[in-house]
Amino acid sequence: MTNQRLATHVGAQVLLAAGTLALAGVAPVLAENTPMQIQLSLDGTAATARVEDSPATRDFLAMLPMTLTLEDYASTEKIAYLPNRLSTQGAPDGIEPKKGDVAYYAPWGNLALFQKDFRYSSGLLRLGRIESGFEELLKPGSTQITVELKGS
Repeated sequence: MTNQRLATHVGAQVLLAAGTLALAGVAPVLAENTPMQIQLSLDGTAATARVEDSPATRDFLAMLPMTLTLEDYASTEKIAYLPNRLSTQGAPDGIEPKKGDVAYYAPWGNLALFQKDFRYSSGLLRLGRIESGFEELLKPGSTQITVELKGS
């Protein structure tokens, strides 16, 4: 990537690219050393997560804002099915998730919020990590959350 970058604030998304930027249909790209955060809102409370820069994360951010149904899964994670699959380009074969990780499970096409550490899982990609408000997301049962860019 060249050191020439163009940053344009469009609605709630920051788009960065080298060279000419065609605004229509372009997913957001995160700048080096520029932390991007998402907010996960549930029943009037919010959790904040810092996201990593990856093709999967850019696909995820392009879907925001969105409302999802979180469900308990195996007493380990809260999951929600996304409306579209995310890119796995350049992703590792899997990760060993930690409590607070925001991840994408490519085989099923779902978002996963890890409630506790878990073993290495093939097909799992880390999108980011919850930094605050994590406990608010751990209400038992099915719940609706809204995910959006924070501070845009």
